[in-house]
Amino acid sequence: MLKTLKSLFDALAPPPEAAPADAQEHLLQLAAAVLMVEVMRSDMHAPEAERLATVSALQHRFGLAADEVERLVELAEQAARDAHDYHRFTSKINEGFDAEQKVRMIEYLWQVAYADGQLSADEQHVISKIADLIHVPHGAYINAKMRAKKAAGQG
Repeated sequence: MLKTLKSLFDALAPPPEAAPADAQEHLLQLAAAVLMVEVMRSDMHAPEAERLATVSALQHRFGLAADEVERLVELAEQAARDAHDYHRFTSKINEGFDAEQKVRMIEYLWQVAYADGQLSADEQHVISKIADLIHVPHGAYINAKMRAKKAAGQG
């Protein structure tokens, strides 16, 4: 377990200039998964529904197999428990996603939040903070929220 945690945190360290593309993609996947897990962890009411939404969003975004997504979510849950801020995760998103992909990421976060049929103030706070950190304009943030709400059958 300690070896796994060490490799996870080593992976989040700034990569060397010549890091392979696969390693960069893995870091981006992990960062996105951790942010989704943070939304999931902010609401204790229906963690299974939100976990399923997280798995679905990761499969859709990265085209991963079910076992790959499960392992990614496990690593993300551990990283989220051990993290003291969002910076190392949001910085990966800022480096790896363009503006449209960042907005889509925020929409995924809203989908996770709405998965249990209700939105908590804590979930809203986490998503707002992440949107600020990845530089998503407020209008795009609201539009992503409305699309996710409508997709969840609440709008």
